[in-house]
Amino acid sequence: MPLGPWRKKNKSTKEHLVDNEEVSGGHAGAGSPGKSVVNGAGLPPPPADLRPKLVFHTQLAHGSPTGRIEGFSNVKELYAKIAEAFNFSPPEILFCTLNTHKIDMDKLLGGQIGLEDFIFAHVKGLKKEVEVYKSEDALGLTITDNGAGYAFIKRIKDGSVVDGVKVICVGDHIECINGRNIVGTRHYEVARMLKELPRDKSFTLKLVEPMKAFEMLEPRSKGAKPANDNKMGTGRGTLRLRSKGPATVEDEPTEFEEKAVKKVDDLLESYMGIRDTELAATMVEVGRDKKNPDEFAMALDETLGDFAFPDEFVFDVWGAIGDAKQGRL
Repeated sequence: MPLGPWRKKNKSTKEHLVDNEEVSGGHAGAGSPGKSVVNGAGLPPPPADLRPKLVFHTQLAHGSPTGRIEGFSNVKELYAKIAEAFNFSPPEILFCTLNTHKIDMDKLLGGQIGLEDFIFAHVKGLKKEVEVYKSEDALGLTITDNGAGYAFIKRIKDGSVVDGVKVICVGDHIECINGRNIVGTRHYEVARMLKELPRDKSFTLKLVEPMKAFEMLEPRSKGAKPANDNKMGTGRGTLRLRSKGPATVEDEPTEFEEKAVKKVDDLLESYMGIRDTELAATMVEVGRDKKNPDEFAMALDETLGDFAFPDEFVFDVWGAIGDAKQGRL
């Protein structure tokens, strides 16, 4: 995706299945130790008998016995392992959090899992339909996805249009917009669809909230705040999950990586209305050895071409990566 006159036409997306940008994305798996390398083409996962036997503990967020899972290489395989452990269908899982059963978007499972992290799976609960009057251009929603085709609400801005609709909550999966089923639609496309809804008219959302145990009911959360530290792992190493290629065991993120990913994630929200720490991590990884913005833009196009990032966003991301390298963030 080079800038200026060299810019290529954006690729058309043949289907809108979320690959979990990580891409991811969003994720879980077991692979060989060593630093990961971004490969836009992707690699097949290693045979199950060659994967390290990393065992993780898991529970259902609304309450359950503890299960043991292992042998997964991406978020979809992770969901399948959790579903198998508790005897239900994988599509019932909306998202997972690490080390807390609460709907805490700062603890959302992204592209890395600490080797000592405890995984809590949030499954489908109450379905609801709500009509919203769009009195302003911006609804005040930040959208992310679970890495398996479900877009959901990660943050609600104070004082926004949606903030006034108390039935809409952080963690709600957006199933339909004006009767159109959007399951399998990428989160940035969902954000665009909501942004393009006409002002001064009403629209309808069908939502699915995560199941909650009675004792877990509490006031609605606004979700993750951009200024918060999103570091989640407690182990000495992390499992880096990918939708393409094997997962890898890596060292904990460096200070440069943490600061750069945080800034890029903030830019994603500002420009596109999404938050996706694994997408941000992939962009930082792509850009860390590039010599100029055009080289960085072409690498983004090769790796994440479907996103069609605006030139201004690419320049700002390039600047953020440079600032992190120089210790200015």
